[in-house]
Amino acid sequence: MVSGQPVSRSQGALGATGGQPANLGDILERVLDKGLVIAGDIQVNLLDIELLTIKLRLVIASLETAREVGINWWESDPWLTGDNGKLQDENRQLRARVAELEAAPEYIEAGGEDDER
Repeated sequence: MVSGQPVSRSQGALGATGGQPANLGDILERVLDKGLVIAGDIQVNLLDIELLTIKLRLVIASLETAREVGINWWESDPWLTGDNGKLQDENRQLRARVAELEAAPEYIEAGGEDDER
């Protein structure tokens, strides 16, 4: 406390106030609250010929912050949500439809897949 006032929790750029060092918790809280984007490109060239390009994009943020900026791919990813039953049903329906079309007389009269080879 300074002159009877409680210590303020408002923080500067990296979480430090008045020359006090920021601890890891303060920095992590700020990064997750505001988000952090790291972007970079790596290129491997040999005699001015581009052999390899790697584009790196890393976003570090809390789920709430990510949703606020429109990043929510994990909500619809069937592998993460455990909702791959819908994909399996759709796959089953498509396979049945393909089998039905292949068994149709028009398909057999046209020669099926053999005409394309």
